Amino acid sequence: MSQFKLELAESELKYMLEGLMALELQMAETCEASDDPDEIADIGNDLIELRLLLNPLKEKAISQFGLGITDFSRDEL
Repeated sequence: MSQFKLELAESELKYMLEGLMALELQMAETCEASDDPDEIADIGNDLIELRLLLNPLKEKAISQFGLGITDFSRDEL
């Protein structure tokens, strides 16, 4: 299995996490709302793979940058 390594600044990692977490939510909602077993199976398998990527990435990001890395609020301070 080949590897791909990438160095990211905190702000870049934050965008990646935001996008992956939004995709995870969208896929989970689709699985819950769908009546099509084939769609549920296909998206469910992709969701599992996404979570296998996202969960360790999120843990490492929080460990290095703190919980703020997963705060995607754009409210004014």
